[in-house]
Amino acid sequence: MFFKPEYILILFFTILIDYFAGIWIANEPVKKKRKRLLLLSIIANVGVLAVFKYFNFFADNVNTLLGSLHVEQQVPLLKILLPIGLSFHTFQAMSYTIEVYRGNQQPEKHFGIYALYVMFYPQLVAGPIERPQNILHQFYEKKQFDYENMRHGLILIAWGLVKKVVIADRLALFVNQVYNQPGGYTGLPLALGTIFFAFQIFCDFSGYSDIAIGCARCMGFHLMTNFNRPYQAITISEFWKRWHISLSTWFRDYVYISLGGNRVSRLRRYFNLFVVFLLSGIWHGANWTFALWGALHGTYLVLEDNFYRRFPTLANKAGTMTRLVKRSFVFILVCLAWVFFRAKTVTESFYILRNIFSGWYQQLKQLAAGTGYGRLHLIYLEQEGSQFFMAIVFIILMLLVHRLQGRDTFDNWVVSRKKNTRWSIYYGMIFLFVLFGIFNRSEFIYFQF
Repeated sequence: MFFKPEYILILFFTILIDYFAGIWIANEPVKKKRKRLLLLSIIANVGVLAVFKYFNFFADNVNTLLGSLHVEQQVPLLKILLPIGLSFHTFQAMSYTIEVYRGNQQPEKHFGIYALYVMFYPQLVAGPIERPQNILHQFYEKKQFDYENMRHGLILIAWGLVKKVVIADRLALFVNQVYNQPGGYTGLPLALGTIFFAFQIFCDFSGYSDIAIGCARCMGFHLMTNFNRPYQAITISEFWKRWHISLSTWFRDYVYISLGGNRVSRLRRYFNLFVVFLLSGIWHGANWTFALWGALHGTYLVLEDNFYRRFPTLANKAGTMTRLVKRSFVFILVCLAWVFFRAKTVTESFYILRNIFSGWYQQLKQLAAGTGYGRLHLIYLEQEGSQFFMAIVFIILMLLVHRLQGRDTFDNWVVSRKKNTRWSIYYGMIFLFVLFGIFNRSEFIYFQF
């Protein structure tokens, strides 16, 4: 509403449609009619998403095709803004009607409670994408001030701010330098920019999720975990069980399983996997780069499954060195896919992939010569050396924290420490935020999706 007040009508429209759809679906005894009601609800939700997020993308591609055929008639573009959070609250609304249809959730009769489910402010604009079974009942519980909830919530908010302002926004200085003009770089700078983006997007998005979950926790609401140290994954499949969990499980439960899941032949299952990740890529943005990013991850999963079927002994090896090699390989694959996610165009994406491994020998030789320009251009990416070293130190610090917390969540790990350790962590986060934060009004990356 801050940008365009009338956009609140979009939320009112989807809320009204899905509120009544849930009640009608639950009260309809005929399965065929229930399915039609569900389909109408899904069409209404996806229709709003299609108009605001994908119409101009579709129109641009049609106009390009018409231009290549020398047809003067063009599809007019819509002059509209993409409402913040549209993809997230649309998917959350769809999960409600699907769960009601499947019989896993009773329809919500209280209109205000259902509206709150869709518009709950901590996760409205960028998730986590909640399920009705987890959150709806919490709106009926009487909330009172709880010290433990406040403590856990504030710890998560502080950790999220550190990841966003101290790490992600500092890495953005280097990433933007490379990806705003990739044609000016080859080899090492492209690799550094891509690796830094991998950590930037993780810290940016997981930082937002921590803040959202922490804000909700302060008020006594428990939201689902959205990230679980994804770069520690030893397979692509495990990566997607750790990355953007609320979205990956949404596609698993409502698209992959609906297409047949694991109950179909292997070839059909591979097709289903590919379709799910292609849709996941398109969900992220109306650009062919996102479609290619999703398609590449779908290809990874198909090849990975086929590989471990052929070599089952490799799948079961779990030694320290084996895990390190697997983890490094998965990280490299994920970073190469991030190129499509971050680059502005498909052309730029392929330029980076063609040149990211070239010229290393000459560049390392130039660095060994000790020229100041070499370090500035090849390593520091035109930034101050101090910024580069701080970025490295903070990435290592975050990875060390991940190592120490083990399988526990960050807030539980902190709370379980002794008093002196706990307060050292509290002051440490405040110290990092105040002294090393980059305060340049940089929005969260996932706001654009």
